[in-house]
Amino acid sequence: MKPSKIRIALAVIATAVSLTACTSTTDQTTSAGVSTSATSASAPAGKVSANTADETQITAALKAAGVTNPERWAKEVMEYRPYAADDNDLTSLRQNLAKYNPGQDTVDKIVSALTP
Repeated sequence: MKPSKIRIALAVIATAVSLTACTSTTDQTTSAGVSTSATSASAPAGKVSANTADETQITAALKAAGVTNPERWAKEVMEYRPYAADDNDLTSLRQNLAKYNPGQDTVDKIVSALTP
C-alpha cells in the first residue's frame, strides 16, 4: 500500500474514533471498511497527543472541543513540538499560544483536547 493511502486510511480511522469517543460504547464502520469501537473508559474523550498525533488528528480533537478555527490552532500545536511528557498542563504550549492573544477560553479548549 502506498504511503499516501496509508495516511488517508489512518486519518479516516482517527476521525471515526474521535467522533465515536463521545458515546459510552459505539461500533462504527469507517469509509475504509474498518470496524472501530470506542469506550469512555479507554481514554479521555477526544484527547490526542500533542507530541505524536498528526495534524488531522489534532484538528479533529480541537474541533470536538469547540475550538474556533481548529486547523490554524493545530498548526500552532505542531509548530512548538516537542512538549515535555511530564507537563500535563502543557505549560509551554500555553505560553507559546499566548503570543497570538487567543483568549483564555480558547487556550483552555485547545489544552483540554490534548495530552503531552
